[in-house]
Amino acid sequence: QLQLVESGGGLVQPGGSLRLSCVASGITLDAYAIGWFRQAPGKEREAVSCLGNDEPPYYSNSVKGRFTISRDNAKNTVWLQMNSLKPEDTAVYYCAARAGLSSLNSDLYDNWGQGTQVSVSS
Repeated sequence: QLQLVESGGGLVQPGGSLRLSCVASGITLDAYAIGWFRQAPGKEREAVSCLGNDEPPYYSNSVKGRFTISRDNAKNTVWLQMNSLKPEDTAVYYCAARAGLSSLNSDLYDNWGQGTQVSVSS
């Protein structure tokens, strides 16, 4: 059974950095694309980034140039390096998996982690 576990969230000051991890179990990661999504209180879920196997990464305009997604299939892990964090990045961050190509459309993902809280505040 596919399971995703996120970690690495926390409280950081504006301009700071965090690295989120998404560890997959029950699958061979190289057959899956991973997406990162976030949801702030009172707001709709928002796409952040996605990365398929042997594909280029995709980023939402709000994080482009600040966030970097990467993966290590041997470790069944995908990371989201977040730099120059802003208060508006505060949200619960989720990773999600889908077989095949990556997408920033969250409706195409059917496997989700439990989320990790990221708070950016001074």
